[in-house]
Amino acid sequence: MILVNTDYISGKELEMLGLVKGSTIQSKNIGRDITQGLKTLVGGELKAYNEMMNEARALATKRMVEEAEGLGADAVVNIRYSSAAVMQGAAEVIAYGTAVKFRA
Repeated sequence: MILVNTDYISGKELEMLGLVKGSTIQSKNIGRDITQGLKTLVGGELKAYNEMMNEARALATKRMVEEAEGLGADAVVNIRYSSAAVMQGAAEVIAYGTAVKFRA
């Protein structure tokens, strides 16, 4: 499966199959949440949240690819990511794009 954030793939003629998406809501445990809250007092990277968001993007991408494979897609083009806070310490991540099939 080819994944790109452009609306084309060089050398390929594409047939659009439709919108595909994958999402997840992730949170850290309360212990991590407290330590990351204390980190905001001194500043710096919030590594636990960075890790959480990376895991969430990977899972959302995996779910998007599974949906595309279900449509018989060869690739997903024009991929975008969006995130939103759901509550303190929890975030939703959605990955979405256009599933396409290569024309012969």
